Amino acid sequence: MIESHALPAEIAHSGQLASLDALAAIPEEEIWLASQKSARTRRAYRQDVAHFMRTLGITAPEQLRQVDHRAVIAWERIMRERENAAASTIRRRLAALSSLFKHLVRHGTAPRNPVVDVQRPSINREEGSTAAFSKAQARRLLDAPPTDTVAGARDRAILSVGLQVGLRRAEIAALAVGDLHQNRGFDSLRVTRKGGRRDALAINPQAAARIRAYLTLAGHGDDHAGPLFRPLRGNAKAHDPAGKMDPDAIDRVLRKYAAGIGLSRGYSAHSMRATFITTALENGAQLEDVQKAAGHRDPSTTKLYDRRGYNPEKAASFFAIY
Repeated sequence: MIESHALPAEIAHSGQLASLDALAAIPEEEIWLASQKSARTRRAYRQDVAHFMRTLGITAPEQLRQVDHRAVIAWERIMRERENAAASTIRRRLAALSSLFKHLVRHGTAPRNPVVDVQRPSINREEGSTAAFSKAQARRLLDAPPTDTVAGARDRAILSVGLQVGLRRAEIAALAVGDLHQNRGFDSLRVTRKGGRRDALAINPQAAARIRAYLTLAGHGDDHAGPLFRPLRGNAKAHDPAGKMDPDAIDRVLRKYAAGIGLSRGYSAHSMRATFITTALENGAQLEDVQKAAGHRDPSTTKLYDRRGYNPEKAASFFAIY
């Protein structure tokens, strides 16, 4: 179960669909995995289900399909007590297993979803969560890259999209030049979400201005189908017109300038997203509007990024003066 082969290789041969018998022979678990639109999600789900099977000594699909809630409870306890896994990791693994069993039950392959009645650990919104920047730190970050080089202009635009639009690093990397457009008189971005869903978002005028300044220096503003943010060799223009930055490169941009203004380790591109959500809510944006901007299906997910309740400057320790 959950082997490394991909479903398309199983159902195609020499450009022809396999026979119905061959299709019927594909394990339902592999069909579930292949139905996930994101390669990142498929990889994570594969690892999470494999962890469950390995931990409990499950070696065959028939064994997996018959597990009950007691097995899942035992798995959760092992992760929590023996492995000291983070609450977010445990929740993610339980969600992956639950998704698999929902599919198996729906298609008559398993009698029940054993994850349904298992309590998932709560997440502390301050400890162990994504670090956010203060407003002052965010302003320093936005102004850190130089304005007179292609690399600097690109990085200023990337930081602005992260801090003022709140996109995930993969969403930033996936932007095309033509995704910047006008909609009802407002500068907007077309964003490709997880699973391939497309959203159109009105964006901060400063973010739009920085994108245009970068395109002017880089010289690929007319390549509407091409990638917006491109890898550079030094400060030169993109050496591969068709190339695009990967999500890890977006992370490196953020870490570079964070270190440059003296911020300690622990920040990532996701910190820009947490900062955006907190700042927007703090400045009066409605939760549902911030949820849409963040691309969350559930407002409770958006709330997990909200750091308004965490005010270190008011810590009681600062008043313990002897």
